[in-house]
Amino acid sequence: MLRKMALQSLSRRDVTAVLAAWPMLTTAGFGAARAQEAPPNVAELSRTLVFGSGREIADAVGALITRGEPDVAAAMILALRYRRRETRVLSHGLKTLTGHDASGWFDWMVWQEAHPEITPHYSFAAVKREVLGRLDPEFLRFLPNQDTLDGMKIRLEEITWGGVEVDGIPSLDNPKHISAAEAHYLLDDDLVFGVEIAGDARAYPLRIMGWHEMFNEVIGGVPVALAYCTLCGAGILFETQVEGRAEPFVFGSSGLLYRSNKLMFDRETDSLWNQFTGQPVVGPLVDSGITLKIRPVAITSWKRWRENHPDTKVLSLETGHARDYGSGVVYQAYFASDELMFPAVVDERQHRQKDYVFGIRDVGRSKAWPLEAFAGGAVINDAIGPRELVLIGDEATRTVRAYERRGRIFEASGDRATLRGSDGTWQVGEDALTGPDGTRLPRVPGHVAYWFAWNGYLGAESELYVAHRE
Repeated sequence: MLRKMALQSLSRRDVTAVLAAWPMLTTAGFGAARAQEAPPNVAELSRTLVFGSGREIADAVGALITRGEPDVAAAMILALRYRRRETRVLSHGLKTLTGHDASGWFDWMVWQEAHPEITPHYSFAAVKREVLGRLDPEFLRFLPNQDTLDGMKIRLEEITWGGVEVDGIPSLDNPKHISAAEAHYLLDDDLVFGVEIAGDARAYPLRIMGWHEMFNEVIGGVPVALAYCTLCGAGILFETQVEGRAEPFVFGSSGLLYRSNKLMFDRETDSLWNQFTGQPVVGPLVDSGITLKIRPVAITSWKRWRENHPDTKVLSLETGHARDYGSGVVYQAYFASDELMFPAVVDERQHRQKDYVFGIRDVGRSKAWPLEAFAGGAVINDAIGPRELVLIGDEATRTVRAYERRGRIFEASGDRATLRGSDGTWQVGEDALTGPDGTRLPRVPGHVAYWFAWNGYLGAESELYVAHRE
């Protein structure tokens, strides 16, 4: 069954083909002809778009065109994904009601994101919940009733199924680690998420994390979770102990997406969280005001991390799950493609949608640096507003670290472990730069992401570094 599959290495075209072959949601008692009221109400017509027979869908589209309101566009777009044999009639209805012409579900979802002024008919929520409940009854943990929907911080019509059930992409909770010397399975150029807190260094290979997209554990005495959204290329390290709460949050992957970004959930309240912002968006915590603190994490090669942290621990292949953890296996087709697998509005005037950037969110400000600016191990002296920064990176290994510089100007020393300042050589550490007199300049948290995700969530709120400005 498709819902048992993790779409780990499918392209957008593959996903479309698989969904086209998926049996219709109509089942005994679901698609049976229903006696029509005169006139039929919008709630019944909207449900028929997804669960009716072909003839019933055509009649429902005709009735909704006669009604003439675009508030049923969300229901028609939802139907487009699962009733592909009715694409022509559904697309005709959408075009007539909105004046827009698009080729299928993906493009209509992009249109929908770009038109938040069109509010779905109140009956859409029931249809959406019914669809999700048929895909996996566990999805209704996150959308249990109308009260939950009324308080949500994201648009229900933009929540999409990612092709897996709840926890279909299983998190690694307090996973087994081994020493660097025991990690024979890793190649020198395999990329890892490198984390060090209070001298406790850990490496999390992307070839493993791509299958799990989340770990929950304690590093250096600090409870943390790495939320890795493979679709948007972002691995973000969150501190999970929140002031005022007795226990740290423990997160999992919901199987649902929003604008091609994973919606994670906490196992205490079943609230859905935006992986990119670290904020709850659906459920009991939506009005809590919580934003998870971001901790520094670096993507780098296993060789460089091991050389700089010989005592590091690294994930064991004994995860408790049967996966192909081979180098370059997970999401191979998606990472090699320029296309997105799931719909999201993309502004490509400055960068291509899957160009990598390194982004920092400071208090009230944010800024992104294209990874290409760090080609060859470049050192960039820059700032976010009044906060002066130095950034050290390497495009080849997707590595960037940022530190405060407090009026100093730095340049490369020829040694990746050091920087040259006007007052001598500075040591590059995971938590700070350390000067020749012992002065410490703290590291500033940031993370790598695809351009479409950074721009889609921060857009005009974010500055963008341009090389000639330095």
